[in-house]
Amino acid sequence: QVQLVESGGGLVQAGGSLGLSCAASGRTFTSYNMGWFRQAPGKEREFVAFINRSGSDTIYLDSVKGRFTISRDNAKNTVHLQMNSLKPEDTAVYYCTATTRSYYLGPYDYWGQGTQVTVSS
Repeated sequence: QVQLVESGGGLVQAGGSLGLSCAASGRTFTSYNMGWFRQAPGKEREFVAFINRSGSDTIYLDSVKGRFTISRDNAKNTVHLQMNSLKPEDTAVYYCTATTRSYYLGPYDYWGQGTQVTVSS
């Protein structure tokens, strides 16, 4: 069992930056590939970013490439999503996820409770 707790969401103006963090507890953190998903009002949840167990491989949604960076600190059991040049269309609830599978779309085994990111125009 893995517990995931996100933090760092909030309100920011378009063009601004936010950093999200996810703290993991429970089983060995390095057993899991980690991801971030988001869900905007009235839309389906979508994949945003993936990082493998060692942090050597990352994958991004096309629309966030060059603006978002996913990273992890295996010594601190945390994963981060740095979001720059934010756009109103990035507004969503962001979820931290963990999976033992290698495929970046999962399925994912564990989910955090989500953190709200709102980008004003």
